[in-house]
Amino acid sequence: MRELRLVALPGIPEVTPGASLVNLLLAALTSANQTLQAGDILVLAQKIVSKAEGRAVALASVTPSPRAHQIAAEANKDPRLVELMLRESHAVLRVKPGIIITEHRLGFVMANAGIDQSNVPGGDDTALLLPQDPDASARALRGELGNKTDVDIGVLIIDSFGRAWRHGVTGIAIGVAGLPALVDLRGGKDREGRVLKVTQVAAADELAAAASLVMGQADDGVPAVLVRGFHYARRESSVQELIRPEVEDLFR
Repeated sequence: MRELRLVALPGIPEVTPGASLVNLLLAALTSANQTLQAGDILVLAQKIVSKAEGRAVALASVTPSPRAHQIAAEANKDPRLVELMLRESHAVLRVKPGIIITEHRLGFVMANAGIDQSNVPGGDDTALLLPQDPDASARALRGELGNKTDVDIGVLIIDSFGRAWRHGVTGIAIGVAGLPALVDLRGGKDREGRVLKVTQVAAADELAAAASLVMGQADDGVPAVLVRGFHYARRESSVQELIRPEVEDLFR
């Protein structure tokens, strides 16, 4: 019988630019009486990665463009925030009061280009951007953790996304290292012997959603989760495996 275990790693302090996430994670593991084992996965909230990488922006330093002012008026948003969204995005797809849907430069179709102000020191005067390259961030953390512990693990960086046609947010993978983002089951068979023709499993997103339940979405203060028992075969991958190309996107 398969068993997936998720353990919260509380006690990580407010992360500041340049902080060693590896040292903070190892300390959190010790506090939780946990030791990394081969095949484990550490799931990290995007915010601690962005904070460590210095991705916080003071809005006072942002000068909105005419386009930012125009979109901000339509969306009832701060033009400085909208300017950051434009800088972080390839395209603006939808604008309505209170919401801007963009195609992020990393390929994600998401609200507000992933820019957030909750749980960010500086309050309304500061905005936090996504990591510059979440896959690279995950690979770097995996490598440093492996060097310090001599244990081969995976690292998953997640964020909270809304979804088309459904209310609410859920955890979604934005950076992957040492585990499959997508598991292709096409060519295999179901229990009745039928050949699977279309089934691909967004394994990293499923794991992100599970870890998000443990982390919480508000003031829980749990930005890291240890996962043990992930049963899919480990391999190198990228979150780009999960992004549907625009030519296959039936909803644009």
